Amino acid sequence: MIEDDLRAAFVRHEPLAPPTGPLRAAIDRLTIRRRRRRRRWQAGGTALALLAVLVLGVPLLTPEPAGPPPTAELLSESGRPAPTGALNVLLLGIDGAGPEGARADAVLLVHIPADRSRPYLVSLPRDLGVPIPGQGTDKLNAAFPFGAGFTRPEMTKGYELTRRTVTELTGVRVDAGMVLTYRAVRSLTDAVGGVPACLPEAVRSVHTKRLFPAGCHRLDGAASVDLLRQRYGLPAGTQDRDRNARVFAAGLVRQAADQGVLTDPVRLAKLLTIVGPDLVVSPDRGAVLDLLRLVPTLRSVDPVGLSLPVAGLLEKDRYLRTDPKLAPEFLTALREDRLGDWTARYPKLVDSAR
Repeated sequence: MIEDDLRAAFVRHEPLAPPTGPLRAAIDRLTIRRRRRRRRWQAGGTALALLAVLVLGVPLLTPEPAGPPPTAELLSESGRPAPTGALNVLLLGIDGAGPEGARADAVLLVHIPADRSRPYLVSLPRDLGVPIPGQGTDKLNAAFPFGAGFTRPEMTKGYELTRRTVTELTGVRVDAGMVLTYRAVRSLTDAVGGVPACLPEAVRSVHTKRLFPAGCHRLDGAASVDLLRQRYGLPAGTQDRDRNARVFAAGLVRQAADQGVLTDPVRLAKLLTIVGPDLVVSPDRGAVLDLLRLVPTLRSVDPVGLSLPVAGLLEKDRYLRTDPKLAPEFLTALREDRLGDWTARYPKLVDSAR
């Protein structure tokens, strides 16, 4: 009897049930939107990680040996609002501990404009004479050992003093930072099948005696590390090394994009696994993750390479000095988020696209 009553009740109420088609379609649309957001975030995170790997042409020590965010954390969605406005990521390359302490031989800002057009790689020359808070004037790369100390260096303090020095030099806020190792350079380069890089002049390795002729190359992991270490014998020394590092970084990102790596979740996860042990972020991990999330909003991941303009040496060849005309204009453009205007006005000071 109860079963008959239930059947009768279902028959009476069946016409009142809404059709399942629209509900199923709404669920499908929501699933697709979430999947697309997740894939865009994955692509953006790897794109910035790739930039961080290759713009640093020297062996890297880490602010803290804690390692990178876990892959699951990098590939998950966050409820935090995406950052707005222009953003800057500081990348440091450390030459290793020696009699004078570890020095930051590569100092580079990744500037992401508010209009999310494309990233700018801004090299700050290591030999530039700058005021270092609490230490007077010295080379920019000396900020790291002054902060870290010369016995049992504390890498976090070295990073922090360098960040403060860069902030005072440029007048821009540093939102986060990253450091990588040479091992990551080799692994990632080989994982994407080599990286194209076009050199304006020949480079002879002082370490392996290998000659990199002027022109375009496809470099494997070992060759990439060899090239990026070179500064002796180059016409402009460390400035040419900075340029080669920017060219190589751009080539890596282009290679990954051309192969579809930035939109393939499986290959993305593999790359993150490769670089994971060697990727270290600044202490504010949340800020780094926020920055990674915004990369999918860029209209182009093809970076523009620039350097703070310098004019020559100061104080008996001890320091580089900034160009008295171009540097103030450049720094104003950086602070006001107008690097696009700067590159249009001074195209000869921009790295060659290919």
